[in-house]
Amino acid sequence: MSARPQPPADTIAAVATPAGRGGVGIVRVSGANVGEIVAAVVARPLDARTATFAIFRGARGEPLDEGLALLFPAPASYTGETVLELQGHGSPAALKLVLARCLEIGARLAAPGEFTRRAFLNGKLDLAQAESVADLIEAATSAAARAAARSLAGEFSREVRALVDAVTELRMLTEATLDFPEEDIEFVREADAAGRLARLSGRLAGILVRAATGARLNEGLTVVLAGRPNVGKSSLLNRLVREEAAIVTPIPGTTRDTVERQVEVGGIPVTVVDTAGLRATDDAVEKIGIERAWAAIDRADLALVLVDARDTENALDPEDAAILARLPARLPRVVVHNKADLADVVPRKAAVDGRTHVWLSALTGAGMDLLEQEMLAVAGVASAGEDTFIARARHVEALREAATHLAAAASHIEAEAPPLELFAEELREAQDALSSITGEFTADDLLGVIFSRFCIGK
Repeated sequence: MSARPQPPADTIAAVATPAGRGGVGIVRVSGANVGEIVAAVVARPLDARTATFAIFRGARGEPLDEGLALLFPAPASYTGETVLELQGHGSPAALKLVLARCLEIGARLAAPGEFTRRAFLNGKLDLAQAESVADLIEAATSAAARAAARSLAGEFSREVRALVDAVTELRMLTEATLDFPEEDIEFVREADAAGRLARLSGRLAGILVRAATGARLNEGLTVVLAGRPNVGKSSLLNRLVREEAAIVTPIPGTTRDTVERQVEVGGIPVTVVDTAGLRATDDAVEKIGIERAWAAIDRADLALVLVDARDTENALDPEDAAILARLPARLPRVVVHNKADLADVVPRKAAVDGRTHVWLSALTGAGMDLLEQEMLAVAGVASAGEDTFIARARHVEALREAATHLAAAASHIEAEAPPLELFAEELREAQDALSSITGEFTADDLLGVIFSRFCIGK
């Protein structure tokens, strides 16, 4: 893997606060020409990291706005370059004037995310931390915000670097054996490479679980409620979101369109989609609703298929079984036996015919805790706890790729005559996959580790 490219040498500027009117608006500038912009716009020297009241002036010295100016000299700044923040009033017109003046002096308009990109290129943030900046801004729940803050602080990156260090140790032992056989160094056997690899794989598995939860925090989970008419889908929606979001009547076919609501389950943002009852019908409007129900099912991450607990004492109704059979093969599902109170059934969950079944009452709320736990489990995530860090789909994919290569490496090292070249190659592939998360590791780093820890040339 190659080293990071060098950041551009020009100066960038942009409005750093959201569009629209507000109490405060900020123009941020970063680059080599910040000193010229300070001299022209602020027209007075600024002490480092000290808020200074100033009038922001135009080309003829006329006032454009007034507020606080803050200077962050390189490298002690967000981007690693000299940064200027002009904090004025939150008027779009005033901000536009101040920004235009900065551009006149020689800055260019920053591209989306370019300040954070420069922070990464200058080594102020690694790639995972840089991504967590956007994730923190976009966080939809308090759990997601806390997890993004932990990633920004480097918690996820430290976990990944610890894995990379462990893989590097194994590669070091293997490469030393391959490259210097005359030294007769039995590092791989004597250092318990198989045991180290097993422990490493276990650590990776734990981080993968946390990353999968973090990815769900970031992306959210879409859960669709499906089933025949009058099995209680709308009642379950109302119970999940804790409001009367859908009309509930004893008349089958009341729901004609999809109804969506957002809720937090175990810290995970969940979009719950109520759908029309699935059945054969000649009603033109109901047919449209059923088509939309299947479209919602195709887009979902999890299906809750509701059935009437009074009708399923021994086996699923044929219509319920037909709905389950038609679900996309890739879609996780839970069979929800609703109206357990009317069927005089104790709320519980069980595995039946390879599927997860939950008995509950949407009317009374009994068994809802079982369903919420199962929703997260079937979706492949755990509740977002205090050790969860924000992650993205690419991070999860990279961790899974690394796990696959470590499993292949284990199969090689367990052989009677271990093919060390193949073992080393799988370790390299695992290291590359992990390094793609932070974007920091190179082949030269591996050479440095080998030469610094082993007296190979003596």
